[in-house]
Amino acid sequence: MRYIALVFGLVFLLFAYFQFNDPDPELWVPVYTIAALGCFLALRRQGPPWLFYGLAAAYLIGAVLQWPPEFEGVLFAELGMRSVNIELARESLGLAICAVVMGVLGWLSGR
Repeated sequence: MRYIALVFGLVFLLFAYFQFNDPDPELWVPVYTIAALGCFLALRRQGPPWLFYGLAAAYLIGAVLQWPPEFEGVLFAELGMRSVNIELARESLGLAICAVVMGVLGWLSGR
């Protein structure tokens, strides 16, 4: 669990850093910073499993609500925002990654 928490904690900090160029960093920087803090809590074996499950549920709800009305892919080869649907799909994917990691950390911390 320690390696998962450390690696994803650093990845989420990197995600938060990348959001400073986003049109709405005041939303996305805290989203990824909270995920990183969750990972660092798990790394120190602090925080009950329900905390991670709650975060996983919140991120999953956010991923579903952020899903684009028309899926056009995520086009990682192109960093710019070609369409709003691609940007929404990327944001939804980021939230889904947070949800999965928080769910795994909740499961591992409960063992």
